Amino acid sequence: MQRLRTIAQWRDYAQRQRDAGRSVGLVPTMGALHAGHTSLFDEAKSRGDVVLVTIFVNPRQFGDPTDLGNYPRTPEVDHRLALQHGVDCLVEPTLEEMWPDYPQSTSTTVTVHGVGDLLEGAGRPGHFDGVASVVAKLFAVSGACRAYFGEKDYQQIAVVRQMVRDLALPVEVVGCPIVRDHDGLALSSRNLLLSEPARDQARALSRALFRVTDSNLYASEMRRVMRALMQDAGVQVAYADVVDPVTLVPARDDQGGEFRALVAGIVDGIRLIDNAPVFVSPRRD
Repeated sequence: MQRLRTIAQWRDYAQRQRDAGRSVGLVPTMGALHAGHTSLFDEAKSRGDVVLVTIFVNPRQFGDPTDLGNYPRTPEVDHRLALQHGVDCLVEPTLEEMWPDYPQSTSTTVTVHGVGDLLEGAGRPGHFDGVASVVAKLFAVSGACRAYFGEKDYQQIAVVRQMVRDLALPVEVVGCPIVRDHDGLALSSRNLLLSEPARDQARALSRALFRVTDSNLYASEMRRVMRALMQDAGVQVAYADVVDPVTLVPARDDQGGEFRALVAGIVDGIRLIDNAPVFVSPRRD
């Protein structure tokens, strides 16, 4: 496994793979790797890609400096998991490489309106500007590739897909299924910050989603059921919504079919998200 630090080395590595007739599979991460991340490495490997993993904790997507400072970092575990899952190249660029002007604002920002304005975008102003900007830079350096993202960050995938479409970037965005722990909790680097009691509370997010899956409810009923279950567990609910799986526009009660339920809540000061596909029944008065 090659380990690189600079943009020049990274760009050269990716180009050499393409010149040799290989396809590049990019997996962007912020480290604190877990089985959700390694499932992306495995998927890229299964498609025959040269697996290029980036680890960079992007300060531009954190609105709260405390949240940035507390974000878990596990470099030794990260390197071991990358090796075990056949990662070909691990890129760990420095902050100075990625954002030379930081902590001053960067002159160029990528903003994706519509899908980026709702849900996490509404609750965390500027978050998706930071996400879109850093992912655009990852794509610019990596070049033509397949990029793998976990569906736990469902809205993030929607934002990235819209950006790729709008800017005609030579990237195929691959969404991969959520990986859950034995208790149903969606795997997340932030789970490392949860105490045992907080983790038990956090399970309310997945329980809320499972409760409305195949429930034959209409949209507003689903929202009410999910919110109540989370609140009863002591979760500070940020949102509990049912939306169009592409545009993320909230479902109306007169609509039926395949939608996506998304939830977010704060547990012990830690913001967690989860989602699941749901079938919505239209309300008939």
